[in-house]
Amino acid sequence: MSILGKILGGIFKRKPEAPAAQPAPAPTAAPAPQPARPVTAGAATSPQPEPVDVAGILDFMNEQRDQKLNWRTSIVDLMKLIGLESSLAERKELAQELNYPGDTSDSAAMNIWLHKQVLQKIVDNGGQLPRDMSV
Repeated sequence: MSILGKILGGIFKRKPEAPAAQPAPAPTAAPAPQPARPVTAGAATSPQPEPVDVAGILDFMNEQRDQKLNWRTSIVDLMKLIGLESSLAERKELAQELNYPGDTSDSAAMNIWLHKQVLQKIVDNGGQLPRDMSV
């Protein structure tokens, strides 16, 4: 999985599904086949997901830690908060995934760019951020 995928997965965690109900007993007679429904273009698209309060999720995760992290301005802290390795090598790999146009040896500029790009990807995937964190 890509580093961006891991970041998004760490934020947009799926709730575990409820245990499956007991299966109904198998019918003794085979049901009559149903005619296939035509699929229309509108039916193939899924509805927009509900917006996710990303700041609420990440602030809650941060409250659970002994060491508080500044995820709102730091890509390193954002990655740490989600439980990912935040080494320079990992950030360079993330920069490559996101097509960073600059010099990866300038880690300060790269980190600022990465943080903005990751926040934008979060918003693009249904995340909602406070207005003071405009991307």
